[in-house]
Amino acid sequence: MTPRSLSVLALLWVGLATLFFALMAALPATASETPVTPAASATPAPTPAPAPAAAASAPATAASAAASTPPVALDARVQQLKADVIRLNRDLLVLEEELLFPAGTQVALFVSMDVGRLFELESVQIKLDDKLVATHLYTPLEVQALHRGGMQRVFVGNLRAGKHQVAAFFTGRGPHERDYKRGASIEFEKGTEPRYIELRIKDTQAKLQPEFEVKVW
Repeated sequence: MTPRSLSVLALLWVGLATLFFALMAALPATASETPVTPAASATPAPTPAPAPAAAASAPATAASAAASTPPVALDARVQQLKADVIRLNRDLLVLEEELLFPAGTQVALFVSMDVGRLFELESVQIKLDDKLVATHLYTPLEVQALHRGGMQRVFVGNLRAGKHQVAAFFTGRGPHERDYKRGASIEFEKGTEPRYIELRIKDTQAKLQPEFEVKVW
């Protein structure tokens, strides 16, 4: 990471911290802005009785003043600060990923399903150039998300230009509720552009078995 990149990253972190502390400082203000009526003393000093007309008009004056007071903009300010923190945090994560995984060396691996009714996915293990880079155990909710067309990024890293090999090993339940373990691998060329690899599980109705394939984008 270059010194300039580190400086930009540090400035973004400082900005995020500043917005966060501003938000925290604004929250207690809701209590402090509420007027507090001092308790009446035990022995109030005698005061001259107001004129009847003034006494009658006092409640009406107070009510009209309260009605004409504009609403406090504190809530809007807090919401704006929250939105700024979320936006800055998102930009920071994008910048951090760009700095850690530049386009010239970036490679990302994804898992997806095309129907996948003949295979109940339980776990996946991925090797890149014979080195284990990712493992994942799936929950039922994650499997449902894949069935609905979701795509899970299981790994992102850096590779030098040249030839490489990726291998994926899937375990789960196959047809007739039998334990099923299959693998798929492919060799690919890494150039100066980002490389995206999809590990895809699909059904083969002709064979009534799942198939596993690797696609390189």
